[in-house]
Amino acid sequence: MTNPYEDAGVNVESGYKISKFVKQKTADKKSNIGSFGGMYEIPDGYKKPVLISSNDGVGTKLLLTENGKLDTIGIDCVAMCVNDILAQGAKPVYFLDYISTGKVDDKVEKILTGVIEGCRQAGADLIGGETAEMPDVYSETSYDIAGFSVGICEKDNVLNKANVKKDDVLIGISSSGLHSNGYSLIRKIFFKDHDFNMDTKLSELPNGSLGDYLLEPTKIYVKDVLPLLDDKKIHGIAHITGGGFYENIPRMLPNDLSAVIDTDSWVKNEIFMAVQKYGSIKSEDMYHVFNMGLGMVLAVDPKEESHVLSELNKSKLQAWNIGKVTNRVKNSIELTGVDA
Repeated sequence: MTNPYEDAGVNVESGYKISKFVKQKTADKKSNIGSFGGMYEIPDGYKKPVLISSNDGVGTKLLLTENGKLDTIGIDCVAMCVNDILAQGAKPVYFLDYISTGKVDDKVEKILTGVIEGCRQAGADLIGGETAEMPDVYSETSYDIAGFSVGICEKDNVLNKANVKKDDVLIGISSSGLHSNGYSLIRKIFFKDHDFNMDTKLSELPNGSLGDYLLEPTKIYVKDVLPLLDDKKIHGIAHITGGGFYENIPRMLPNDLSAVIDTDSWVKNEIFMAVQKYGSIKSEDMYHVFNMGLGMVLAVDPKEESHVLSELNKSKLQAWNIGKVTNRVKNSIELTGVDA
């Protein structure tokens, strides 16, 4: 007897298989994967707990995974959510994913492998999700992924603009590359304006193919930054995502203060130089779109600068003093060394 749903193009058994796969991969944690809703018990020890949530996707970066490299895109999805939560001073505690595709097959397991790894890096539990098979909306090979995460913080410890003071030092933490922003422009530059492909080797990118650089997963900052938050060493955090420096850094500043940043003060990944060269993009425009080598910027008291840098650079050099907070004269952010 045929299943009328399968005749319409939907295989219900594939969803059960995915649920079983996730249960097996997260067997070391107490999980109610497969229930109607994800459940998480608020930890003990909080006096006035505040829950901070974020949802996001990875944008058109996922179009570059059509060559079959699907195991890192889930890390990107987790990162985009948990880094936002961290920027508010909260510890990410759980995550849920949503994957939609024209056909549920082994690509979903590959994507979820990245989600599980991202949750491991973030110290967050994967407590649920949804996989939707949607023929006619998507082709069999296309898909989309979105995530939702929740973090927790003491109410008095939530980071807000009022925490940031004049003369605070700005410390930038390196990104792993482009993260998950600007990929519509990236694809235009490399694949439409130039006849490159994912396997192209460029002299500007000595450590791999173009595809290796473009699919480098978004860095998750939880393990680096959370101890500093616990020790109350941070006044403010800007997660450098879509909109680059000009949109995201002012989000952590009071209206009367400005960020003055020396753009020559940190090491930049080669991919940004390649994008600027092949896209013929002005320097200022690069800082409007991309993270330019810094995925997170912290505002800290000058007295704590040495300690914070020492902690962040314990295992490798990844953080620099990039500027300071000043009284606002004109703009909320001023970048030195950038040509308009």
